[in-house]
Order: sequence, then structure tokens, then C-alpha cells
Amino acid sequence: MPLTSYSVDEKQVALLRLERAEARNAINTEMLDELLAHLDRARGDAEARVLVISSNDHLALSAGADVREELDEQGRVHRMELFARLYDELTAFPKPTVAACHGAVVGGGAEIAVACDLRVGGSNLRMRFPGAELGVPVGPARLVTLCGLATAKYLLLTSRNVSADEALRLGLVHRVAPAAATEPAALDLAAEVAAHPPEAVARLKAMLHRWDGVVERSADEGRGQVEWQRSGPGLPFRGGAEG
Repeated sequence: MPLTSYSVDEKQVALLRLERAEARNAINTEMLDELLAHLDRARGDAEARVLVISSNDHLALSAGADVREELDEQGRVHRMELFARLYDELTAFPKPTVAACHGAVVGGGAEIAVACDLRVGGSNLRMRFPGAELGVPVGPARLVTLCGLATAKYLLLTSRNVSADEALRLGLVHRVAPAAATEPAALDLAAEVAAHPPEAVARLKAMLHRWDGVVERSADEGRGQVEWQRSGPGLPFRGGAEG
């Protein structure tokens, strides 16, 4: 049974959903493979002008990596390679991207959110970057671009939970909606962008990324997190999701 879904509406907005609500949308290897396949599809889909990433449960966009997934050493390294590739491909995605950040947006879920261009927060948002707590060298590349060095340090070094109001104040989300309406609000925001000429939008995004250097920083960070998994302690493979 698929763990994700992909569809495009009449406003030329593509919706990529994580559909593993029973596990708070914890991300395993199978889901990573599906997400990357959907990104590839959306990249070449002429009907899709903007991509929204959401989930089928407003209690969690994603609680992070599924550390209950039983993997051998090679499998854990491969999964981390897929995570790094997912973050890189989302960061460099040529079309605008919007994340519906409802409920738990933790670890890998938070990295997916900040790799997107725009974010709508649910009123029940609980965003957390647990890299310092878990020892994972991930987060700085995209957070520095998003909210600046000082705020990135605050979020990464404390691994604190961030509510919707604080996320809005820090610039982590652009709008806040009632929890159950987060996805519709993200689709509305995406439709605003989709109404503009796609060539102009893509050109502006490419300029912003080139001058900021976030794509290169993301790739460098990804190489580091894979090496940490390969030769360092790495993520555990039992015990729950990251958050």
C-alpha cells in the first residue's frame, strides 16, 4: 500500500501527501523512495506549477525519521543518503514549493518544511530540530537562509519545540491557520503563486537561490550527514521517530 499520494488540481497546484498517519508520518525507506519519485514526476509535470507538501493527518506533517525501521548498517547508510537527496532535491526544486506544517513537524519533517520555499503553520504546530540532542549534523544549511544565523543557532542548539505563534514571529512560517485547515490554506497560498507566469516565477527562484548559495550549502551538509551515518554513531534503528 502506498505511503504517499500525488495529485494536481484545476489551479495547477500539485499536492504531495505523506499518508502514514498511524505512525505520525514517520519517514522510512519506502516513503523516501516514493517521495523522491513524486518529486521527479512533479518536476516534469507541465500541469503542475507549484508543489504543496502535506499529510493526511493534521496532527503531524511528519514526526521525523522512522527509527523503528529495522535496518542493517548498509540499510541505515542508504536511508540517510535518501534523506540527504530528498533535502537537496527539495531545496533545488525548480518550481515553487509550499509546506503545510500542521502538528508535529520534527527532525526530518522539519527539514522537509524548511527546504520548501513557503510554509503555512497549523495552530497546533510543534516544530523541532533535534539535531543537537541526537548528534545529527543537519539543519544549518537551510535554517540560516530562512531565519538568519542567530535564530538558526537558537533553534538548533536548544532543540526546543516551536509553537505556531513563535514560528510566525521567527519567520519560520508565513501564515497560521486552524489545525484542520492548514492544508487548504497552503493550497490557497500555492494558487496565488501558480497564477503568475511560471517562467518568471522559476527565474526569480533561481536567482534567489544562486545569490544565496543555499543549494550548495545543502549539498555539503548532506555529504556530512551521510558520512556521520557511515563512520560515526549514526541514527538508532529502534525506538520510535526522531521527535
